[in-house]
Amino acid sequence: MGKNDLRIDILGTSFFIAADEDPEYLEGLLKRYHAVIENTKKATGLADPLKIAILAGFLLCDEIEKAKTRAGQPDSREVEQLTLDLIARIDEALPGPPPSRE
Repeated sequence: MGKNDLRIDILGTSFFIAADEDPEYLEGLLKRYHAVIENTKKATGLADPLKIAILAGFLLCDEIEKAKTRAGQPDSREVEQLTLDLIARIDEALPGPPPSRE
Protein backbone atom coordinates (compact mmCIF):
# COMPACT_ATOMS: atom_id res chain seq x y z
CA MET A 1 0.00 0.00 0.00
CA GLY A 2 1.33 3.45 -0.87
CA LYS A 3 1.49 6.49 1.32
CA ASN A 4 -1.75 8.36 1.91
CA ASP A 5 -1.89 11.98 3.04
CA LEU A 6 -4.13 13.08 5.87
CA ARG A 7 -4.78 16.68 6.82
CA ILE A 8 -4.98 17.09 10.57
CA ASP A 9 -6.74 20.26 11.65
CA ILE A 10 -7.10 20.21 15.43
CA LEU A 11 -6.95 22.74 18.26
CA GLY A 12 -5.83 25.67 16.12
CA THR A 13 -3.09 23.89 14.21
CA SER A 14 -3.13 22.24 10.84
CA PHE A 15 -0.68 19.95 9.06
CA PHE A 16 -0.46 16.91 6.80
CA ILE A 17 0.91 13.49 7.57
CA ALA A 18 1.68 10.65 5.17
CA ALA A 19 0.96 7.13 6.35
CA ASP A 20 0.91 3.60 4.99
CA GLU A 21 -2.72 3.14 5.97
CA ASP A 22 -6.05 3.12 4.19
CA PRO A 23 -7.51 6.65 3.86
CA GLU A 24 -10.79 5.52 5.44
CA TYR A 25 -8.89 4.11 8.41
CA LEU A 26 -6.97 7.38 8.83
CA GLU A 27 -10.17 9.41 8.63
CA GLY A 28 -11.70 7.12 11.26
CA LEU A 29 -8.78 7.74 13.60
CA LEU A 30 -9.06 11.47 13.08
CA LYS A 31 -12.80 11.37 13.70
CA ARG A 32 -12.22 9.44 16.95
CA TYR A 33 -9.57 11.92 18.07
CA HIS A 34 -11.88 14.86 17.35
CA ALA A 35 -14.59 13.18 19.44
CA VAL A 36 -12.20 12.66 22.36
CA ILE A 37 -11.09 16.30 22.14
CA GLU A 38 -14.67 17.55 22.16
CA ASN A 39 -15.60 15.30 25.09
CA THR A 40 -12.49 16.44 26.95
CA LYS A 41 -13.40 20.11 26.43
CA LYS A 42 -16.96 19.53 27.65
CA ALA A 43 -15.97 17.44 30.66
CA THR A 44 -13.14 19.67 31.88
CA GLY A 45 -13.93 23.17 30.68
CA LEU A 46 -10.31 23.50 29.54
CA ALA A 47 -9.53 26.05 26.85
CA ASP A 48 -5.75 25.66 26.50
CA PRO A 49 -5.11 23.59 23.34
CA LEU A 50 -1.94 22.00 24.72
CA LYS A 51 -3.65 20.85 27.91
CA ILE A 52 -6.62 19.54 25.93
CA ALA A 53 -4.31 17.61 23.57
CA ILE A 54 -2.33 16.13 26.46
CA LEU A 55 -5.44 15.07 28.36
CA ALA A 56 -7.05 13.66 25.18
CA GLY A 57 -3.88 11.66 24.51
CA PHE A 58 -3.94 10.37 28.07
CA LEU A 59 -7.57 9.30 27.71
CA LEU A 60 -6.81 7.52 24.44
CA CYS A 61 -3.92 5.68 26.12
CA ASP A 62 -6.37 4.65 28.84
CA GLU A 63 -8.68 3.24 26.14
CA ILE A 64 -5.77 1.27 24.67
CA GLU A 65 -4.83 -0.21 28.04
CA LYS A 66 -8.43 -1.22 28.74
CA ALA A 67 -8.77 -2.73 25.26
CA LYS A 68 -5.58 -4.76 25.82
CA THR A 69 -7.05 -6.17 29.00
CA ARG A 70 -10.26 -7.13 27.22
CA ALA A 71 -8.56 -8.64 24.16
CA GLY A 72 -5.52 -10.23 25.76
CA GLN A 73 -2.14 -8.59 26.01
CA PRO A 74 -0.60 -7.53 22.69
CA ASP A 75 3.13 -7.17 22.50
CA SER A 76 3.91 -3.97 24.43
CA ARG A 77 7.08 -3.46 22.36
CA GLU A 78 4.95 -3.29 19.22
CA VAL A 79 2.60 -0.73 20.79
CA GLU A 80 5.58 1.30 21.97
CA GLN A 81 7.20 1.24 18.52
CA LEU A 82 3.96 2.30 16.82
CA THR A 83 3.63 5.17 19.31
CA LEU A 84 7.22 6.30 18.74
CA ASP A 85 6.74 6.13 14.96
CA LEU A 86 3.62 8.28 15.22
CA ILE A 87 5.41 10.82 17.43
CA ALA A 88 8.26 10.99 14.89
CA ARG A 89 5.80 11.62 12.05
CA ILE A 90 4.10 14.40 14.01
CA ASP A 91 7.48 15.96 14.89
CA GLU A 92 8.43 15.95 11.20
CA ALA A 93 5.15 17.59 10.20
CA LEU A 94 5.23 20.37 12.78
CA PRO A 95 7.19 23.54 12.05
CA GLY A 96 10.11 24.56 14.21
CA PRO A 97 12.74 22.62 16.13
CA PRO A 98 11.75 19.25 17.61
CA PRO A 99 10.64 19.45 21.24
CA SER A 100 12.97 18.31 23.98
CA ARG A 101 12.04 14.92 25.45
CA GLU A 102 13.72 15.39 28.81
